Amino acid sequence: MSQSEIEIRVLGSLSQISATDWDSCACPEAADGGRPDDPFTTHRFLKALEDSGSVGAGTGWQPQYLTAYEGEVLIGCAPLYTKSHSQGEYIFDHNWAHAYERAGGQYYPKLQMAVPFTPATGRRFLVRPDRAETAQSALVQGAVQLAANNNVSSLHITFCTEAEADAGRQMGLLPRVTQQFHWCDDGFGDFDGFLASLSSRKRKNIRKERQQANAFLGEIDILTGDQIEPHHWDDFWVFYQDTGARKWGTPYLTRRFFDEAQAHLREDMVLMMARDADGYFAGALNFAGRETLFGRYWGCTRHQACLHFELCYYRAIDWALANGLTRVEAGAQGEHKLARGYLPTHTHSLHWVGDRGFADAIARYLQAEREAVEEEIEILTDYGPFRKAHVEEHQ
Repeated sequence: MSQSEIEIRVLGSLSQISATDWDSCACPEAADGGRPDDPFTTHRFLKALEDSGSVGAGTGWQPQYLTAYEGEVLIGCAPLYTKSHSQGEYIFDHNWAHAYERAGGQYYPKLQMAVPFTPATGRRFLVRPDRAETAQSALVQGAVQLAANNNVSSLHITFCTEAEADAGRQMGLLPRVTQQFHWCDDGFGDFDGFLASLSSRKRKNIRKERQQANAFLGEIDILTGDQIEPHHWDDFWVFYQDTGARKWGTPYLTRRFFDEAQAHLREDMVLMMARDADGYFAGALNFAGRETLFGRYWGCTRHQACLHFELCYYRAIDWALANGLTRVEAGAQGEHKLARGYLPTHTHSLHWVGDRGFADAIARYLQAEREAVEEEIEILTDYGPFRKAHVEEHQ
């Protein structure tokens, strides 16, 4: 079937498409009953954002879900939003916006192909495996055409996979390389095996931090699936609001999102909560994929030394090792993760800019940025916490 026979449709709501159809492209690997590679592009997760009012009118994230059909068969889809700001993206383009507007242009609105508020790598062009190349090409062309038809300044495809970045570059999109810190299992077996791979100083420091973190008179509950109950969200909402107010000014997720999560996302979630005689006072929310645990939100109502490291980094590694996962992505930024076994890792995005002159300037900037990121990753990796013998063994 030729490219011209593929129809691109834009949906304003996921209620316009069944979960079965969407997920046949978003997570075909989960058809065996297992977990998706990541849960963030599933129908249930994106619809929870929508139904809770976390995206939609008044949020600056207006859904424009892109779908590609051959006849009445869905062969591809993508989470696409019209944006009126650059908040909640974690691939920063604020300087681009300022430069474009100083030159007399209007940067907003723009199109964003992404999972809102979620700096986790995953597929953005969600395609049926048997129609992958055709569907991806149609989605790229459809997104660019939508941007051009609506006279928006730009299209941004963030936290895509490396394979998608390579394909997008070949189709004329501008590739961008940034970095995060991820933990990967090198056959450690358990946490003690992980510690044994570290230099003596780093190993001692982690043991000291874990001892300090667990010195409070209470317990840490690790909850998933039916173990998560509605009352847990009452406490976690307080933690989330505190962190959101300090980091972003206004929390991105609404309270109702956590009610939607209780109803539809519990099997995807791993909730780690610290409690003492007065109740819960700190928590970290993770999402579990097929091979990766994704750390997403943390908060507390009182300070306990090193508890943030314990819940967000060390317990995450513990859980991943115990449950056969090989990777932990602990969110955006944070060079302090390096000393705790999380190494610098490339992250990728793709960009289309309508103004040719501005696009050329962005391309030059991205080349210089890419060289700087590569150098930084090389330097940081050399300063990593692992014993030299372990590094040489796994090269």
